[in-house]
Amino acid sequence: MAVNWAGLVGVIIFYILILAIGLYASKKTKGSTSTDEVMLAGRSIGLSIGVFTMTATWVGGGFINGTAQSVYADGLIYTQAPWGYSCSLIVGGLFFAKKMREQGYVTMLDPFQLKFGKRMGGLLFLPALSGEIFWSSAILAALGSTFSVILDIDTTLAIIVSACIAMSYTLFGGLYSVAYTDVVQLICIFIGLWFSVPFAFTSEHFTTISGPNSTWLGTWDNRYAGEWIDYAFLLVCGGLPWQVYFQRVLSASSARYAQILSYSAGFGCLIMTIPSILIGAIATSTNWTATDYKREVEDSNLVLPLVLQYLTPQAVSTIGLGAVCAAVMSSADSSLLSASSMFSRNVYKLVIRQHATEKEIIWVMKGSIVVFGALATTLAITINSINGLFYLCADFVYVILFPQLVSVVYIGFTNTYGSVCAYFIGLILRLGGGESLLGLNPFIKYPYFDEDMGKQLFPFRTFSMLMSFATLLLVSRLFQYLFTNEVLDKEWDVFECVTNIPPAADSFEMKPKDVDIGEEVRDNGEKPLKSNIKFSGVFNPGYDIEF
Repeated sequence: MAVNWAGLVGVIIFYILILAIGLYASKKTKGSTSTDEVMLAGRSIGLSIGVFTMTATWVGGGFINGTAQSVYADGLIYTQAPWGYSCSLIVGGLFFAKKMREQGYVTMLDPFQLKFGKRMGGLLFLPALSGEIFWSSAILAALGSTFSVILDIDTTLAIIVSACIAMSYTLFGGLYSVAYTDVVQLICIFIGLWFSVPFAFTSEHFTTISGPNSTWLGTWDNRYAGEWIDYAFLLVCGGLPWQVYFQRVLSASSARYAQILSYSAGFGCLIMTIPSILIGAIATSTNWTATDYKREVEDSNLVLPLVLQYLTPQAVSTIGLGAVCAAVMSSADSSLLSASSMFSRNVYKLVIRQHATEKEIIWVMKGSIVVFGALATTLAITINSINGLFYLCADFVYVILFPQLVSVVYIGFTNTYGSVCAYFIGLILRLGGGESLLGLNPFIKYPYFDEDMGKQLFPFRTFSMLMSFATLLLVSRLFQYLFTNEVLDKEWDVFECVTNIPPAADSFEMKPKDVDIGEEVRDNGEKPLKSNIKFSGVFNPGYDIEF
């Protein structure tokens, strides 16, 4: 197949448009030395743009490609990501968005470092960073495969160009550029995919999805009930502790808006996934040997681009490709900004160089965007099992970070001792279950282990998460008892988080300062209320308090 020049020109025009919008939006941060402005758009993201950017971030290339692939390969009954992530956003709005936004954190890791210390926060940064990087790599790889099918061009070139464009406007404009381009990208995704579906349905090679031989709904097998439950909890709870989500929550103009955009994005994700489900269903009822493809689909990851290429006219497939490009860039730019924000603030600022200026942090963040972008691009090009790496890191986010997120938001007595032990217990139990996509053999065989398939049928991810959570609670309470009842001398409190808190950090008192406490009034268009508030309290000595 020759290069699809018309499609290539269309994609180039789309990329130029996205780059222009991103650079235009970057004018809002031009010359700014405030991390709030660059990382959180000055906490001024309104409801409409907030819903667009939150939805577009989740509806990535992996999301729409993966949904079609899952429906084709396993059936709708086992396609859990659409409703799982939608529920995750709604749960986030109910229990986490308001509390996190009201505290005025800059990144998701701020409360972790406030409670467990800066070094433990740096350790928790590792699974968070890995998840973001491998997510970017996975969706860039999905874009490369789509380009190869529809345009017949080199996947490496497609991945590099797409990554460079996403990095460019993110580098200059921060969250402003990401949010504004997300609006255009989400519109492109919606129009591109829905425009393609009717043409695929009316293709001469498509039969019907309502016949008795249709397989798109899938068949339930009780053997996999434990695995189904495991993934359900992973998607709903493991979809929460991501910086890419909390960056939007923390950038909302009010706590109430942070909740509303979470709810709205949850329903938006569900609606946006319908075309992908239909495309997967169409693929199951298509006579592929009669198409120009001339063979059955062996790689289910290519289902969406194959339907666009062989069941729709060329112009329509090009529009559908634009939807895939938009989906990939809307997630890749968000993920790179999230990873660089955490590194520059929670690692560089709070661990490496505590007296760094705001300007210095911004430059470190920009450098991190380039480094992380290059790393994600390299992984997408060179590692065939990139999806396996992403799934493994997503598991770590669920098993390790979710219990600790619940702890820092809702549980007062947990401490660094519990956090460290929970971290490694969760890590060992999850690694013990193995990962087939990476060829990582299990060294812990949980109940109902299938020897023939070498597969864990027990919900071991959720079990690992619960054991990590229980360890966090029990060890924290144990050390609290040992130190407060002087069973152990306070000198043994090496993490300085129970009784051996340095005198200078035991309490703090800040001068009265004008603090905005009128978010609800601001929502009504009036000036925010101001009040002189005197701060006092106890905090972990490893954290810089800024107001």
